[in-house]
Amino acid sequence: MLALKNVEVVYHDVILVLRGISLQVPDGAIVALLGANGAGKTTTLRAISGILDVQNGKMTKGEVTLDGQRIDHLSASKIVKLGVSQALEGRRVLAELTVEENLRLGAHTNRRRLGENMDRVYGLFPDLKQRPKFIAGYLSGGQQQMLAIGRALMSAPRYLLLDEPSLGLAPMLVQEIRDIIVEINRQGTGVLLVEQNAGMALTVSSHGYILETGKMVMDKASAELLKDEDVREFYLGLHSGGDQIRSFAEVKQYRRKKRWLS
Repeated sequence: MLALKNVEVVYHDVILVLRGISLQVPDGAIVALLGANGAGKTTTLRAISGILDVQNGKMTKGEVTLDGQRIDHLSASKIVKLGVSQALEGRRVLAELTVEENLRLGAHTNRRRLGENMDRVYGLFPDLKQRPKFIAGYLSGGQQQMLAIGRALMSAPRYLLLDEPSLGLAPMLVQEIRDIIVEINRQGTGVLLVEQNAGMALTVSSHGYILETGKMVMDKASAELLKDEDVREFYLGLHSGGDQIRSFAEVKQYRRKKRWLS
């Protein structure tokens, strides 16, 4: 079990970003973490993977545990060795290196299983298998996203943290990424999925959490969140009764507060 308990994160010693959040990702499960821009989703993933210091952030309260043992004091590389890997938002492939070189870099903590993990990634992403010597910077956006996920899988993680994997992709590619997440999970990898595409995230996950301005405001089974009136209106763009908001003017005139803010 991967878990956060009462985690508080501060940036630059003054900006409080996470305010005592808790969540759990059971072995072999897909868990969705939803919220608007600036809610603290990416910071949550950074706290787990040990890279808060890159943005001058630090945990000031709480703990992150893996199977009951604290990992929040460990370096990012040690956390990867323990089985927690992250695919960053914005793909972040090394543009001047080839597909294969990017993947090999992802295996730096698990060299002994390099061939096995490479075969797994190429099995999940046939497009990459056809282009091992292709320069990553010339890949399409969807292929770069596949490469970013594949690189994170090269350490054979027990838990994969995905930060906005569908961002900026065409609907057909979003469906492809969705299917890949399901297959990765079917192969035994737990997934913590950060997504603004709430519909996609809630249909693949078993449980969901919603962050608002650094606070956890909802924590339910994904099927229940899909039926929740606030989630449907504010995250799926549906009015009660199932009608979709059709124009920006409707959004501007929309004034009902979320129940958790009442």
